Amino acid sequence: MGVDGRARVELGRLPAAGALYRRALVGALPGTGRGRGRELPAVELGVAGVTVEPAHLADYDRVCGFRLADRLPATYLHVLGFPLSLRLMTAADFPIPLTGVVHVANRITVHRPVQVGESVDFRTYAENLRPHDRGRQLDVVLVGSVGGEEVWRGVSTYLGKERAAGGGAGRDRGDRPAPPAASARWRVTPRVGTDYARVSGDHNPIHTSKLGARLFGFPRPIAHGMWSKARCLAALESRLPDAYTVDVAFKLPVSLPSTVSFSAVTSGDGWDFALHGGRDGRPHLVGTIR
Repeated sequence: MGVDGRARVELGRLPAAGALYRRALVGALPGTGRGRGRELPAVELGVAGVTVEPAHLADYDRVCGFRLADRLPATYLHVLGFPLSLRLMTAADFPIPLTGVVHVANRITVHRPVQVGESVDFRTYAENLRPHDRGRQLDVVLVGSVGGEEVWRGVSTYLGKERAAGGGAGRDRGDRPAPPAASARWRVTPRVGTDYARVSGDHNPIHTSKLGARLFGFPRPIAHGMWSKARCLAALESRLPDAYTVDVAFKLPVSLPSTVSFSAVTSGDGWDFALHGGRDGRPHLVGTIR
């Protein structure tokens, strides 16, 4: 048994992300698949002995702006273990369908640095299914351990929009505060979508295809939220401690191409940072490091 009485299922290897995305797309077609469950699956998936390919790590570092090093960026472990979480989320009885799901927040805790030569065991489960003004939210937890010691933990919060949802407060569309002074400005090209899809294995068409983006209501492809988080973290890389928690809320999507402004200020024992539109100042991401 896994955590909190969940049934533990050990996989022999990480699943192939491409096949899981195809399953999700087919299941979204009218007249296919079964009804979604209303409760979280009482299961925890695990896989042991996941290793890093140095060439893949170097490719990821380049795409996200990290220095080439043997220490794994905090966000890289999310990418490394994500196929396991994807297997959980594409199960027929998972309460929120993968197609159209919105990644609204992500929190990563690094207990200690992980080096490229270490073998990581992952486990994943879902928790905290709850109502939202626009549907339902839940958290997908991914835990990385080395030698039986937890070294890394990620919590991704996803929103599943539902037409019947409502009754809560609407989104505040009042005047937004002026964005903070920019520490840097980045030009985000369409290659960010395709390059990050390659290194992350996340080939959601809203990030790589104009047609795919339009099918989900976006006029242009959008940058992956975890690329935005990684790019902000890379900008602060030389000032990060060995152990920390980096917490972000994803606001408005970054359209491709566009220019964004990055800001970061020290705050007590950590950092407050944000990503805003370079022209209109609209918020894309706000985060903290503690």
